[in-house]
Amino acid sequence: MFMNLRTSENFHIVLWLLKDLCWVMDLHLAGVIMVVPTVAMAVYITWQCRHDIGELLHSASVVLWILANSTWMLGEFFMNDGTRPVAAAFFILGLLTVSWYYVVLLPRKLREQRQRERTGS
Repeated sequence: MFMNLRTSENFHIVLWLLKDLCWVMDLHLAGVIMVVPTVAMAVYITWQCRHDIGELLHSASVVLWILANSTWMLGEFFMNDGTRPVAAAFFILGLLTVSWYYVVLLPRKLREQRQRERTGS
């Protein structure tokens, strides 16, 4: 679809900005429509990152962030701002996902690197 990961990420920013512009301008139909390509592109980027656990977890957190953001927007548009708890759950899941990398996986990776440097392998 796209030449490389960076191009995908840059295009994703455009989609996200368009979705949020629709939100702030109270363009309900356009905002709802923009959720689909924005989330789809985030999922596509996550799929592209599947071979690197650090990138994968960060990308999965972005998917959760966009789902939270979109849930919040839809709640403001159609449910008298009643979806904030669901949006907060998506935000928390995204934070937990990326935290797993920094609290568990990255320290493990750094310990293994130091061990290899000490043993010379």
